[in-house]
This record gives sequence, structure tokens and C-alpha cells, in this order.
Amino acid sequence: MTDGAAHRITASTPQAQHNALLEVAEAISQHHDLVDLFHDLATRLHGVVEFDFLGLILHDAGRNVMRLHILETEQPRKALPGLEFQLGETPSGIVFETQKPFILADADQETRFPALLKILRENEVKSFCSLPLTTAQRRLGVLSFGRGTPHQFGDDEVEFMQQVTRQVAVAVDNALNFERAQAYQRQLAQERDRLRVLLEVNNAVVSKLDLHDLLDAISASLRRVIHHEYTSLALHDETTNMMRVLALDFPQGKGFIHEEMLVPLEGSFAGAAFNTRKPLLLNQANFEEFQSPTAKLLQAEGVRSLLCMPLVTRDRALGTLSLASLREGAFDQGDVDLLFQVSAQVAIAVENALAFQQIAELKDKLAEEKLYLEDEIRSEMNIEEIVGESPSLRAVLKQVESVAPTDSVVLIQGETGTGKELIARAIHNLSSRRERTFVKVNCAAIPGGLLESELFGHERGAFTGALTQRIGRFELAHRGTIFLDEVGDIPLELQPKLLRVLQEQEFERLGSTRTLRVDVRVVAATNRDLEQMVAERTFRSDLYYRLRVFPLVMPPLRDRQEDIPALVRYFVQKYSRLMNREIESITTDTLDTLVHYSWPGNIRELENLIERAVILSPGPVLKVPMGELKPMADSPQGDLLTLQAAEREHILKALEASHWKLAGSDGAASRLGMKRTTLQSRIKKLGISRRR
Repeated sequence: MTDGAAHRITASTPQAQHNALLEVAEAISQHHDLVDLFHDLATRLHGVVEFDFLGLILHDAGRNVMRLHILETEQPRKALPGLEFQLGETPSGIVFETQKPFILADADQETRFPALLKILRENEVKSFCSLPLTTAQRRLGVLSFGRGTPHQFGDDEVEFMQQVTRQVAVAVDNALNFERAQAYQRQLAQERDRLRVLLEVNNAVVSKLDLHDLLDAISASLRRVIHHEYTSLALHDETTNMMRVLALDFPQGKGFIHEEMLVPLEGSFAGAAFNTRKPLLLNQANFEEFQSPTAKLLQAEGVRSLLCMPLVTRDRALGTLSLASLREGAFDQGDVDLLFQVSAQVAIAVENALAFQQIAELKDKLAEEKLYLEDEIRSEMNIEEIVGESPSLRAVLKQVESVAPTDSVVLIQGETGTGKELIARAIHNLSSRRERTFVKVNCAAIPGGLLESELFGHERGAFTGALTQRIGRFELAHRGTIFLDEVGDIPLELQPKLLRVLQEQEFERLGSTRTLRVDVRVVAATNRDLEQMVAERTFRSDLYYRLRVFPLVMPPLRDRQEDIPALVRYFVQKYSRLMNREIESITTDTLDTLVHYSWPGNIRELENLIERAVILSPGPVLKVPMGELKPMADSPQGDLLTLQAAEREHILKALEASHWKLAGSDGAASRLGMKRTTLQSRIKKLGISRRR
């Protein structure tokens, strides 16, 4: 007999077995973890029981299968924990059902259980003894002692293993209960954290109208319970029928994905969730199903997992809320359920924010419209103010009646003071847009650097001093008419943007990438020769021809001499009423002089003269200060010129020498040593117009 055999005989005495049972009890008291417990048990039992592996097979009540839970062995085995068998397919199922030990003395002599026998041969297992693992309350599974050699387990050996199994059953039951308690605690903690997130999201929803601030708050709350690096809020843009990334929180991003970028509905993650109104949970293996450029950019950012949730209120889909991770398989069903609840609150917040934004924009627009309407009331300019019956004026008014009902662009040309704005208002008042706003912009009166903001608006922070968002004149004129007075003074660099509005009816505010669409009728006016400016490359030819769809030329007052008496009477009545004067007549000589004067300042000059005359007339006869007309007469007396006439002639020469170009180093303002704005003021005051 060998020393090893003698040792096993000595170790297997009742006293040794008793000591071994005590050690088993001690091991049980020290371990809650089943893996640690079985490793300790295997070490302690080797002294009293000969075995090569110790297996724990537990019954899964939900699926009614036997599953290998732990395999404790000193040699590497091919059988790994997780193997499952139906109850009748293995001895463990028989032991579980009958509650009796099952002994396999020699696997080579066994023909039953073919699936199990294959695994036993692969792992060089020749014999085993399986015993029921049962407590007083329930059946747990089976404990198996196996060997690499055939062996007929004796009654004493089986009895001792049953005693060990009864103690192990209590330990397994306790460990399983402990695991369930731990899992339940983790579940409770997770539910507590998620409820806290929902509360924080709710607080953010009711306190934050700015969607960027809302996304930052939501992202910070979600990161405590869902591991992710990327959060985005995308809204559907009805104008482009695309998704717009409105807000983004991606500190580790490379910049491929950014705010305000447009995402197509077709082939994109956000588009799929938006169209189906169902959550989208993807891992890297599923990314190939989406071929949009944005999907490729997300992969380039290193995204490996994505959870995209549609934002739906009632029957309306607004956009999507997305989480992404740089890890594979970062999200599970619990994350889907939580984000579903969060998205319901976010959808309400988005709807409220959009409504608030719309109300704010309408409020701003109404405020601007109120200012314009008040300005119109103060100016008292109506179509009735177009006074005269001359053939040249009647021809223009007939053209106005023809073009007004259409939406065509109108270009009104004529000298300063000929009534171009009155004609523009007449076109608006005779059109289908008469109930909407008439917005006037004097392009010459606004500095070039501010004109873009004035016409198209700007976002907060677009430039120094842009403290708030501002809507532009084109937005204000939506569904109405915009009158671009002095259109020839629009800077060359701004002309392409104006051309785009005329052609496409769309533009972007200064400092924004969001495209706005408007329905605006454009009427432009100028006293400059745009055709000559095109030849001199100071005005774009494509813009000129786009403006010149329907040209109108206002006749100067010197070509409407028959209208002057009616205009004089009109202005006398107007200012007499305003100043509470009684003006009843005007001398024939005075009226004849007014009729034959050249009126370089046109109707505006005549109106100003009559206003002064009413002020200076103490009685019922209009006293016109005729001396004011002499400096402007065509034929000055003698060879001497007055200072005003000399100044006028000097400015005319400078303008002609510079081809009527005002600004620049070769412009008339530089030649005369004055600012462009000063020169413009002098031109208007002296009634200077370009000679045709």
C-alpha cells in the first residue's frame, strides 16, 4: 500500500471527517461569495474526500433548466460556468427531481445522456457522484464530486458527502439570499438615483427656458446614472425638412459635430427616431445601417454606442434627445426606460421654449411695427398727396395701377424730391399687401457697417455691442412691402446678400447660421444712375437687373409746370391748417415766377418754400420769399455768383470729375476735402442732381 493511500485512509477516519465538517462549517461562516466559498471548501475537503472537481449546478426556476454555476478544479477545464441542460437531459436533473444521489462509476460504460457524456470526455471526467442540494425550505440544485478515473463510490463515502452537501446547501441558500438582497439594494439605489434625476430634470424644465441651459442641466444629471460622453438636442426644421442640432454637450468631441449643423432625416440616427417616434438603441455593429454624412461623422468622433429618443408631445414630434458613448454596449434597457421618461419632460420644455420664443419674436415684431405705424401716422403720407394732372405724372400713375396688384420688384428712379416715397406707398396701398406693414429703409442714412444688421437683424453677441437679439427690416416686412430708398448707396459687399433675398426670399441674421424665409415685396428707389454705376463696377449688374423688373421714372418738377399751381394750393392749405393761418390768395406774378422756376430740389424744395412763406405771411396774401430763388436761378445776374451758387458749381465740377463717385480716394468727397456724409448733405441742400 502506498503512502498516499495510507494517508487517505487515515484522513478518512470518523474523527477526520468530523474535523472536516467543522472546517466546512467554519468556511461557510466566513464567506458570502459562492466562488470564494467553493474555493475554500475544495481546499479543506481534499484531505478527507478524493475528487478532481467540485461542481455546483443550480436550478433556474424561471426557465426550468439546470445551470452549471461554479466549477472548482485544479486543472484547466473546457466546461465553463453557464452550461445549461433541460431537467431530463443530465443526472443533475434527475437528482433534483428525485432528491436521491446519482453515481456514475465509469463514463466509458454509460450510454445515456449523450450531450453530457461528450462534455465529460472532453474534460477527461471518468466518474462522479451528484447529490441533492436542499434546505428545509426549498430545493436549490445539485453538488457534484468528480474524478478523472473510474470509481465506485462507497456508502460511507456517499454518506459523508451528503453531510457536507447539507451544510453547503445552507451556505448556498444564504449566499443566494445575500446576492438577492444586494441586487435588490442596488436596484433600490438605482431607482432612487433615477427618481432623483427625474426630479432634477423636472426642476430644470420649469426653471429654464433657454434650451442650451436646459441641455447642460439634463446632461449633468444623467451622467450620474448613465455613463455617456455625448448629449445632443436636435429639432426638426420645417423649412428645410431636416434636423438641426440646437444644443450639444460633448466636451471630448473633435469638432466634427457642432451646434446649428443640419442633419438629413434619411439615413441618420436622429431622422430614424424622429420618423418612427420610437427609441433607437445602437451599438457599433448597427452603425453600418445608417449612411448619412452625420452618421459617418459620429463614427469619426469615436462614438460606439448611441441612444436616440424622439421628443413627442401629444401627436406632434418636435425633435430628438440623444446620448452617445465612446464605449461599446454602454446602454441597456434600464437606460432606455429612464431616457424615455426624461424625454417626455424635455418635449414639454422644448414646446414651451419654442412657444415662448415665438411669442417673444411676435412681441418684438409688434413693437417694431407699432413704431413704424406711429411714424407713418406722424408723416401723414397717403396716396392722396400725389397732386397733379400733368401727362408725365398721369403716365407714371397709370404704370403704378398696373404693377401694384402684382408682387413684382419695382425700381423708382428720379431726382431728389420728386416724390419717389409717395409712389412706393401708393404701390403698397394698391396691392393685396395693404393690410400688412410698409417698412422704409433709407440706405444712405445708415452707416455701411450697420446696414446689414439693420436689414437682416443680428443675434446676441454677433458683434461688439450686440447685447440682445434684433430682428431686421426684412423680417419686419414679412408679408408686407419693404421700401429700399437710396438703394444705390448699399455697399458693394452687402449687395450679394440683398440679391439672394430678391431671388430666394431667404437670408441669415448676422451671427447666425439659421436660414430664415420671408415673403416680402421689394420696392427700391434711387436718384443715382445705376446703369453708369454698373459700368463703373460700383454696383453689381445682376442686382441691378433683378431690381429693374419694373422701372418707373419720376419726372422732375420742371417737366410738370402745369402741376405747380395745384401743388402750391395744396401746400398752402396744409401748412395754413397746421399753423392756424388764413391764407386766401397769391399774386399772379409770384405764381408765374414759381411756375417758371427750374426747381432743382423739385417738390421737396417747393414744399419747404411754401412752408416758410406761410410762416412769413401775416395776412391773407401769401408772401413768398422770392429772393431765395435767385441763387438757384439758371441765369445769375452779371458775371458774379452768390456764395451758394459758387459752392453749387464747385461741387458739380468735383462730382463730374469723379464720375459722380462720392467715397474713396478718387471720390468727390476726397477732392473737396470733406466727409462723404457732409458732401451728401450739401448735395441735398443745394438741390444738385446728375445731368443726363
